[in-house]
Amino acid sequence: MSILVTGASGNVGAHVIEELSRMGEQIVAAGTDVHRLREKFSTRAKCVYLDFTDSSSFEQVLEEVDRVFLMRPPHLGKPEDLYPFIDALKARGIRLAAFLSLMGIEKNPIPPHHKIEKYLEAAGIPFAHIRPGFFMQNLSGIHAEEIRRQNQIFIPAGKSRTSFIDAADIGFAAAVLLREPERYANTAHTLTGAESLNYYQAAEILSEFTGRRITYARPGLLKYRRYYIRERGLDKAYVNVTVALYLMTRMGTAEAVTTEFQQLTGRAPRSFRDFVAENLQFFV
Repeated sequence: MSILVTGASGNVGAHVIEELSRMGEQIVAAGTDVHRLREKFSTRAKCVYLDFTDSSSFEQVLEEVDRVFLMRPPHLGKPEDLYPFIDALKARGIRLAAFLSLMGIEKNPIPPHHKIEKYLEAAGIPFAHIRPGFFMQNLSGIHAEEIRRQNQIFIPAGKSRTSFIDAADIGFAAAVLLREPERYANTAHTLTGAESLNYYQAAEILSEFTGRRITYARPGLLKYRRYYIRERGLDKAYVNVTVALYLMTRMGTAEAVTTEFQQLTGRAPRSFRDFVAENLQFFV
């Protein structure tokens, strides 16, 4: 039987496929752009079309699948968008659904991940909730434009601290969970890096490696929302979710450091310094 990886071309999904491939697992990579998936994974995975809003795409995707890495696409802001697919997983008798959730989501009902977790649990599907801290890739991805062009980290996190984790480490942890579905059924895992940094410290590290003076702009929530919608042109629903997350971050929800990654994988998570050094091209 195979493992289905949704969001296969995303930051975490690609690493899940890489790690499962190393483990010798049969993989189905799913997404809306099959051509792109084949370009990336044709030698390691069967590539199939999946649209969570099109139930006619479910049956073919779930053929010969008994475990699933489930990720909510960022453009789907409502948790209900994933419910029909979860219902299909229940009908299929999936052995484990490893859901990419959020750190602290069990106490935060605002982001859609909270209701998705609850729906998975109520469906009776064996689950493994993956609750990572903020991705290091948030800085090398969505927020890199301001770092490159304005020498600023433009994030409304106040003075809070964040235990950043590399998406590659999340992908490895997810693969470990999917490899042993019975062992990890009905569990939740809060995954973080080994240190908690504020964004002033992150700016200092970026300055060191780029050779430029990077500062932390520390915008307010409304200024950040207005800028990302009006100037960056990002989808309003997506920006609203990030605003909710940064609001919670200001309250200290992202600062905790856990050892669950080490316990799952037997290795230490990558440090933010090492991440910046290895991904410098995104910041210059």
